[in-house]
Amino acid sequence: MQTIKCVVVGDGAVGKTCLLISYTTNKFPSEYVPTVFDNYAVTVMIGGEPYTLGLFDTVDLRDDSNTVEKLAKNKQRPLSPESGDKLARDLRAVKYVECSALTQRGLKNVFDEAILAALEPPETKPKKRCVLL
Repeated sequence: MQTIKCVVVGDGAVGKTCLLISYTTNKFPSEYVPTVFDNYAVTVMIGGEPYTLGLFDTVDLRDDSNTVEKLAKNKQRPLSPESGDKLARDLRAVKYVECSALTQRGLKNVFDEAILAALEPPETKPKKRCVLL
């Protein structure tokens, strides 16, 4: 069975953990839950084929002093929101979808679209270039 890894990223306290808890338990957490989501695997059927969907939560560590120090030692720094936005544009994101972890409206669709994007990545058009030899 093929495994698909889904990593949920975003700013701190925006609802990444709530999204994952709501998706995996069909219940919205009643209180604020800091990142405590254990990595989770679920079997999903796509086109009649079973896939293992691995779900991974993340923590916003851009302001964490230990993380910033480790990055600085490697002459790196956290990605700014502006750089992240530019990266998303440069990567030509496959799809824009909305959902509600509270009402579960569109929630399953978010993960379905992510799975389809992983299984059927869009074809990239080769960039037109002029090469002089």
